[in-house]
Parts: sequence; structure tokens; C-alpha cells
Amino acid sequence: KFLTLNSVFGENSENNFDIWLIDYKKFALKKGVSQETINIAFKNVKFLDQVIKYDRKQPEFIEDTITYVNKRANSLRTKNAKKLLLKNKILFDEIESKFFVEKEILLALWGIETNFGKYVGKMDIISCLATLSYDKRRSAFFSSQLLTLLKLIDKKMINPDVLYGSWAGAYGNFQFMPSTIKRYAIDYDGDNKIELKSSIDDSVASAANYINKIGWKMGQPCF
Repeated sequence: KFLTLNSVFGENSENNFDIWLIDYKKFALKKGVSQETINIAFKNVKFLDQVIKYDRKQPEFIEDTITYVNKRANSLRTKNAKKLLLKNKILFDEIESKFFVEKEILLALWGIETNFGKYVGKMDIISCLATLSYDKRRSAFFSSQLLTLLKLIDKKMINPDVLYGSWAGAYGNFQFMPSTIKRYAIDYDGDNKIELKSSIDDSVASAANYINKIGWKMGQPCF
């Protein structure tokens, strides 16, 4: 059992985090992650107090549905989606046909998640996941996500140097968590790398694969 945030009263959270990190590295090693990957991944890891603040104030929890949707669904985003569709029509048509997910759904999700790649996040994902693993609120979930990410790095599927994204550990154009990357991300452009930020092909195809695999039925209501 790992030391969690505020489990030792009267001491600095960052000091406790350092103690927790030592134990987590041992845990990851026992779970099959190489020492090399552990050294690389945690080289610059640190406790991020702002991540805890973000976790307690997620817009999905504090905004009503109308406010949330109106902030993210607007005429400008619709216009940009149409431009992207025209520019990448062959790709979207091909993916729609292959994965049975409407191109409009994919564009809508892309727009909501990252405004078509403009806001993919700039936070150090490993530090974010480590902070949330240390925090007691959802420690088990984020510890699992961090371990999955370490294993993806170990298998050379993810480059740790590009792991910058959301405060919750999501990465790329469609904001995939590590477990989603492991299960659904694909190398669609055939360059032997899964690039969910720099490759539109990999990003859109992975999103379509994910939506298809979790039960999306083309042409049917989503509720």
C-alpha cells in the first residue's frame, strides 16, 4: 500500500511524495518495467500541486450541461470542422467506411477534446499521473494508468520525450488515457509508430477504432 496525500499529517506533501515515489519505482520494477525505463520516465518527475486543484474543479462536475456544451460547440468550431473535412476528405471517408463511425462524430469529438489539436495540453503527463497516483482520492485508478504508460514506454510504443498533455494524464488529439492507448491506438499510417499528437491518420483511426470497439452503431442514436 502506497503512502497517499495527507496520510502523514503535519509533513510537507512534496516530501511525502518523494517517499511514495521510491516505493512506486520498486512496485513498477516488480511488475516487469525495466530499470532503464523507470530511470528515464521518472528523471524529472515532481509533485504538481496544481493538478490536485484541477482535479477538484473539473468543469464536467461544476458546470451545468448547457453551459458546458455552449462553451465547446459553436459556429467557429463547426466552420473549422468543415475545413478539416474538406482537407482530409479521403482519410475521413476511408476511416468511416472501415470502422463504421461517422466522420461527423469523429470531427465533433476532436473539436470538443482539443479544438482540433490546438489544445492538446502542455503538462508533464508522468508528473501528473504520479501526483494523482499519490493523491488518495483516485489513487488506484491513476496508479494503474501510470503503470500502463510505463509499460508502453518500455515497449517503445510511446516516446517519453513527447509526453505532454492534460493534467489528468490524457494525451494526443483525442485525449487518450494510457489504458485507452494500449487497447485501441493503432499505427494507421504504417510508419511503425503510434503518434496520437503529430499524426492525424493515427489519431483519427485510433479514435474510430475505440468508438467502434466499445459498441458504436453507425446511424443509430448515441443514447
